[in-house]
Amino acid sequence: MAPRVRVLLKKWRDEAEIKPVQPKTQYITQETEDAAVNDNDRVDFLLWGITRQDYDERMKNLRALAIITDPQSLERLHRWKAYAALVRCLELSLDPEQEVLDDEDWDEYALRDMTEKLCLMFISQLLSCYDAEKLVKARFVEKWLAKQNWGPTEEIRQRNFAQYMRCRGNRITDIVASIRGTRSGREALERAGLLPASPPSESDPEDNAPLIERFSVLIPGNINMSNLRDDDQTRLLIRSLQGGQSAEEQRVRHRHREAMVLNDGTRPVNSDDIIQRPESPT
Repeated sequence: MAPRVRVLLKKWRDEAEIKPVQPKTQYITQETEDAAVNDNDRVDFLLWGITRQDYDERMKNLRALAIITDPQSLERLHRWKAYAALVRCLELSLDPEQEVLDDEDWDEYALRDMTEKLCLMFISQLLSCYDAEKLVKARFVEKWLAKQNWGPTEEIRQRNFAQYMRCRGNRITDIVASIRGTRSGREALERAGLLPASPPSESDPEDNAPLIERFSVLIPGNINMSNLRDDDQTRLLIRSLQGGQSAEEQRVRHRHREAMVLNDGTRPVNSDDIIQRPESPT
């Protein structure tokens, strides 16, 4: 074959070759991201999407929510609707065939479903900035945490739950620690049978102390009652705390029941420390 013919054939081949179209790189600009975050309707649409039964739709909306959410815009999710949507999404991801969480040497978190891990990521980030009250009110404990496979009986569930909290260091344990740090959260954990009920005696010991003992930092121990006038406010205060009052003292105390004691504990209480309600005009 002549060289000229070979060159022409090669040129024809090169021109006839169908080359694959290279995909155009798509970038999410800061302007686009800010517009999505600042559009409440759009965020609400994504929150609605993560509560759908269809797995792929939930996943798509969770990923979109992750793209447009950063630490500066996280406050957009600190509201009832967002917490409720995240809990609902977690509820839909529950595994009915989950093994009992009783192995202290194995952390199953890495193998959890991606929808679960994304929801827990959002919740963990929120709790790093805010308290757990909204999460507790969204019934995270009842709808998801308590439905994990902790075991068949309350005793076993509490034992496995305590072991999990002691041996693990993942987003679940971080979230539970925040929940347990609130009164409403601990009560929810107790109602769910994950924590033993607090004994009735578990209260502040100071609540059961006599009033006179609680005011010991304000009242010097060597005060001489005989040196005080009968209507002296310090005398009335001490007598009322001790529980021994005359009828007149009770009348005066009742009249001044809205009095406030202002003393920082660095000096004895005197009448200048007591602000009482002004006498009503007769």
